Amino acid sequence: MRVALCGLLLWTLAWPDYRAALPGYRFEFPRDHGSHPDFKLEWWYFTGNLRNEAGRRFGYELTFFRTGLEDAVRTPSRWQARDLYPAHFAITDPEQERFVYYEKLNRTSPGVAGAAEGTLEVWNENWVARLEEGGVRLRASQDGSAVDLWLVPEKPPVIHGTDGVSQKGSLPGMASHYYSWSRLATSGELRLGGERWRVEGLSWMDHEFSTSALEEGQVGWDWFSLQLEGGEDLMLFQLRRKGGTVDPRSAATVVSVSGEGRHLSDSEFELEPAGYWTSPRSGGRYPVRWRIRIPGLGAELEVEPLMDDQELVTTSSTGVVYWEGAIRVTGRWRGGEAKGSGYLEMTGYGGERPAI
Repeated sequence: MRVALCGLLLWTLAWPDYRAALPGYRFEFPRDHGSHPDFKLEWWYFTGNLRNEAGRRFGYELTFFRTGLEDAVRTPSRWQARDLYPAHFAITDPEQERFVYYEKLNRTSPGVAGAAEGTLEVWNENWVARLEEGGVRLRASQDGSAVDLWLVPEKPPVIHGTDGVSQKGSLPGMASHYYSWSRLATSGELRLGGERWRVEGLSWMDHEFSTSALEEGQVGWDWFSLQLEGGEDLMLFQLRRKGGTVDPRSAATVVSVSGEGRHLSDSEFELEPAGYWTSPRSGGRYPVRWRIRIPGLGAELEVEPLMDDQELVTTSSTGVVYWEGAIRVTGRWRGGEAKGSGYLEMTGYGGERPAI
């Protein structure tokens, strides 16, 4: 208990203007879809696997970040630049072996970048995610690449972790408040390279807010969002430490067909790399193929990317080099055949410690 209290005190001294993510938090929606400016870090992640009418596959990522400025003066002015808003947008086209990505970085400013409180409305110039009646509108356009999508939740939000927190470190406050919309029916339009398609598929939304999630010695993570054809979903992450060990705070959530979440601790699953790709840009060697075993669910899954090169080198926004891309899933689940799609994110392989 003394260690925990000392840790909380150190956290308070380091970030006196922000709250810690502590047990006991109770989510409310639509309130918690919105911004939480009393926490230092926040992000809204949208990823999805789409097909056009001919069955051609695409992946997309649209991500909005908010990070509080340490020297910001707290005032009620709409023009107060208390936050930075990085954003990333990417499209995967495996048929043509194309992966394009874009990034933005703006300070809080009316009409330029920001996020509403109390509901989902976050924007960075002409990139926007907005909760409307019946679903979520996503729009992003850059240099001839664009998505204009309508996302309809098929399940309620699922809360990750225990007692309202997803613990990432050994001390209180080294955690986040984290939930997902794990299955969003998606339709709309995608543009790439001068071509335009009507598309349909499934998306996934992650929303996470915290102040000090990672601790010294943690060098990166491997995160999976899987949507199985039978209707169940799986979020799984492992935190990697210096020396190649896995942090015991790694965890997973199984989401039932009706939307109930079941938390899994790191002892209930196994992750094993099954194939690598080396980036010609960063030199990072990424395990882009994986085996996932969950003995308690009779699960043995094989994960492989739709294409190997889905790396983002975001030196103009977050400064993070990471791999995030569309994947396919095969294998066994609850004793039967498993097929599905999803997204994989890997950080810490390009020589940097994740900044957010």
